[in-house]
Parts: sequence; C-alpha cells; structure tokens
Amino acid sequence: MCDGFVRLRVDVIVTSGTANVIAAMQATSVIPIVFAVAGDPVANKLVASLAKPGGNVTGLSTVATDLAGKRLELLREAIPSLRRLAAIGNIGNSLSALELSEVQAAAARLGLETDILTIRQAEDIPSAFEALKGGAGALYIVADPLVNTHRDRIQTLAMGARLPTIYNAREHVEAGGLMSYGPNFTDLYRRAAQYVDRILRGAKPANLPVEQPAKFDFVVNLRTAKALGLALLPSMLARADEVIE
Repeated sequence: MCDGFVRLRVDVIVTSGTANVIAAMQATSVIPIVFAVAGDPVANKLVASLAKPGGNVTGLSTVATDLAGKRLELLREAIPSLRRLAAIGNIGNSLSALELSEVQAAAARLGLETDILTIRQAEDIPSAFEALKGGAGALYIVADPLVNTHRDRIQTLAMGARLPTIYNAREHVEAGGLMSYGPNFTDLYRRAAQYVDRILRGAKPANLPVEQPAKFDFVVNLRTAKALGLALLPSMLARADEVIE
C-alpha cells in the first residue's frame, strides 16, 4: 500500500503502529511520514532521537513514564487486599517484554509479588492460565497485536479464574475487562493532524520533535466489578473518565 502512495506522489503519509511505520519508511525516504501511534520510536529506529528525529519521519509515541505503576496503583485501590499480581504478555514482542519488566519493578515497589505469564502465540494462552498456581488477586494485561486479537479469550479465562483485569485502552473494558488506563488515542490522532498541517506549511519532519501522550483515560466496567463481587469506592468511580454500567 505504501508503494502505491509513493507512486501517487502524496504530500504526507500518515500511519500508526510500529510495523506500519517501518513499511512506510521502506517505501520512501523522501515523503514525510507522520505516525499517530508508535511504541518506542528510538529503540525501533524510527527516529534518531525524540528531540531531533533527523529524517523524514516524526509523530507521537505511546511510551510514557510509569504507566505500569499507575495501573498497579489503580488495581490496589480497587482491591485493597491485593498481595499477588499476575501479568500476561507476548514475550516475542520487545516492547511487551519491556513492559513486563516494568510491571515487575512497579509491583516490587508496591510490595506485590508477581507471576509473569508469557505467550508467543494464541495456543500459549490457555496453558499460561493453567500455570497460575493460585493466589493471584488480579491480572495485568500487556497489550500488543497478539493480545488484542485474542482479548475475548483472555478475558473469558480471566473471568473464569475470578481475576480482575487492567488494560491499556477502553476497547478491552468494553469487552469485559475491569478497567483500563492509558493514552487517549483520539487525542493522539488529533495531534497527528497538527503535524500534517505544519508539514504542509513547510516544516520538515526532521525538525519536529516526537511528542508523548498528554491526555490519559481511566475507564471502569461496573458490570464486571459487580460480577466479581468488587465494591469500588465512589471516589474512584468519580475519577473515571468513563464508567460502563
């Protein structure tokens, strides 16, 4: 598809997701590329640095400091008795592996023990849950394309194990997850449009710093809370950007 854009000589290519950005970069080193959503753009060699991208690519990164810690704080507020946490993620995805490490570090700071459930393919999901020895009071899900594709399966297994879940985006809460906390993707795409406007007015991607999320959403599924027997504090629900009832 990106090759087609190049043949059409478009002024700007807008995309999201690290793999799609890389595909666009392989298609052109001349046409400006703006990514609305990407993981770690430096580690994935999309840009030379956040402050000075240095090529024909710039945009918005979803990497933000201490998101894992914030999510764990929310879980512990919802479940004051939480002592042991389970976390599941695709170990074959470098960003997921990094987040799993951040979850372990954040859990240690909060005095929580952790069970890390690693998967590489869909077939690993049931066995990951079977590996739980019991005792975990909640499940942290590290989202990536594999996990997103199989979120219904993961959520069904989590509910079967009576595990409250926390995700990075509201779509997972709509699918039955207990809560999510993460960047507001609508805001990221709106800000990507501002990049496009600046480029069309003559700015060079190389000179437009990569920005990080500025707006975050906290979403709670009250139906799931009730199904799990959790009585969430009114103060917590009042802070939520959205409560699904």
